[in-house]
Amino acid sequence: MELSYEFIGIITIYSLIFVSILIIIALGIGVYSFQKKKIIFPRFVLFVLDMFYAPTKWICSVFSIKKTLVDEIMIEIRNATLVEDFKKVKDNKIFIGPQCMRHPECKARCDPQIGYICMGCGKCDYARLKKECEKYNFKMFIVPGNSFVMKIIRKYKPKAAIGVACFGELNESMHDLSFIIPVQGVTLLRDGCFNTAANVEEIIEKMRL
Repeated sequence: MELSYEFIGIITIYSLIFVSILIIIALGIGVYSFQKKKIIFPRFVLFVLDMFYAPTKWICSVFSIKKTLVDEIMIEIRNATLVEDFKKVKDNKIFIGPQCMRHPECKARCDPQIGYICMGCGKCDYARLKKECEKYNFKMFIVPGNSFVMKIIRKYKPKAAIGVACFGELNESMHDLSFIIPVQGVTLLRDGCFNTAANVEEIIEKMRL
């Protein structure tokens, strides 16, 4: 019995070492790809970081690496690997933004199925984004949370999507949607529960793709 416990302990230690090496390699490749804008071994990096997401976050915290790095890498790689398929889609495209980008005085009604319906009042960036969505053939949705995203996908069955959210939520949504349709993501410049902001020009640039 003691030998069995010792064997299990040895296997566990070696497994932890192996996983740690995999994570470090994937992170290293991801950082290189992120900094050089040259994506290498994307499937390997995404597989490892998806599989060991929580341990990777923990390793980053231990070494005082910024907590958003893992999500940034995964978002950047998914953007790069899906962009060509995204470009091919000419119709039935959607843009999904977070409700926290609305102006604090926003009077938009929240539909229980599709989120807030922008009135184009001009108090926040959504007024401009609404016009750009119409120009580039996107249907715009402003959602209170991630749970609305799959509702919209099931209801409208889009062929492509652009999403805006904080790092963690955007990474999670892109992971889920990438198995269904080509997606592109833009992270918030300023997080929070309200009065957040995103790079509108970057969003429009992705619409122009």
